[in-house]
Amino acid sequence: MPKEIFMPKLSSTMEIGTLLQWFKEEGDSVEIGESLFEIMTDKINIEVEAYDDGVFLKKYYEADDQIPVNAVIGYIGEADEKVPSEPPAQADGESSEDSGSSPQSALSAFTEVEKTSDEKVRATPAARKTAKDHHVAIHEIYGTGPKGRIQKRDVEAVVNTSEKDQRVSPLARKVATREGIDLANVAGSGAHGKMMKRDVKAATVNTSDSTPVKTQKLTGMRKVIADRMSKSAFTAAHVTLTSEIDMTKAKEMRKQLLPAIEKETGYRLSFTEIIIHAVSSVLTSHPQINMTFEQNELHFHEDVHIGLAVAVKDGLMVPVISHANQKGLKQLTKEAKEIGQNARDQKLLPDQLKGSTFTISNLGMYAIDTFTPIINQPEVAILGVGRIQEKPVVIDGEIHVRPMMGVSLSFDHRVIDGTPAAAFLTDLKKVLEQPFELLM
Repeated sequence: MPKEIFMPKLSSTMEIGTLLQWFKEEGDSVEIGESLFEIMTDKINIEVEAYDDGVFLKKYYEADDQIPVNAVIGYIGEADEKVPSEPPAQADGESSEDSGSSPQSALSAFTEVEKTSDEKVRATPAARKTAKDHHVAIHEIYGTGPKGRIQKRDVEAVVNTSEKDQRVSPLARKVATREGIDLANVAGSGAHGKMMKRDVKAATVNTSDSTPVKTQKLTGMRKVIADRMSKSAFTAAHVTLTSEIDMTKAKEMRKQLLPAIEKETGYRLSFTEIIIHAVSSVLTSHPQINMTFEQNELHFHEDVHIGLAVAVKDGLMVPVISHANQKGLKQLTKEAKEIGQNARDQKLLPDQLKGSTFTISNLGMYAIDTFTPIINQPEVAILGVGRIQEKPVVIDGEIHVRPMMGVSLSFDHRVIDGTPAAAFLTDLKKVLEQPFELLM
């Protein structure tokens, strides 16, 4: 009997996975433990291994397709075994994980999965019975009754469609009815020319009076970032303090240490690692800044775990340098460079994205002086770092040109007052302006 290949659920928040690539083609032999495909979750990329031996019989999706968790995406079995031509649908409102068994095969016309809202579907009892008898997903039917209530005739209309109409997915039909789109003018992009919801959506855009625009649904990593940023922005009472730091001595220290650290690690010491070292040192003296706020409880941390914001394709990751306060510049340089590259290559492990107590977001490579970073909850503060640029400053009554760096400390005013936040930023300025003390 053919064995289903499922889209795995790899985290409690994961609802959809993006298929990046197949490592096998239909007809290839497969052994247990071989990498079968790669997916992008809401956090990282993962290669998924085969759990069965046999022949790769069928794949239902291609690269860049977005697939609900626990959906059947292919089959492994014996060479002569038959499998459905289209992916079986999951039972309405139930995943294979919830039921404890594999999703059952449904009507071949049902090839798109869309979750219903929490609001109960409005339908008459007769409509519900007819839908159940004919295995029709009632939430995908467009109701013609009062306030959109689904009538028995609406269900029968779906059941009694012609063979030609069976090449239209229920979601596509629902959208077409709602938007008044003539399906005769819509080209199907699904298997065997089946019309999908995306085809109807495209027709809706192309038939409007305005110039067609590119649209993209917010999914995967971008959606997670949007949700977290919105939650932080609207729950934490953000206050941002800014300051300027004279980096003259820091530049001198970097110049002296650069050859030795590069020889030892193979990586060049950057100002990022100097800032991480300084921040970690100062945080040990400011426990009110090195804490997290969860479920109305403050958690004070003795160790400093620095989150380092790294820009990646289509988003942002914050890998963590654990126990940063116990590490020197040589080790921090090696770890910061490696986790930054792993983040950009999407090779980070899940544990490398957990447990930070304070985050640094460095935009110093751009023409940015200061900015207002959003707190990486459950942390209570975040440091934004701007560029270093030559500026005239007054020292002992005389004007000097010095390399000045802008910094911004955003903190959660619900749990941190302005005085301790200002004290932390002041101490950080002192340490970076006399950085050789970090080596003591």
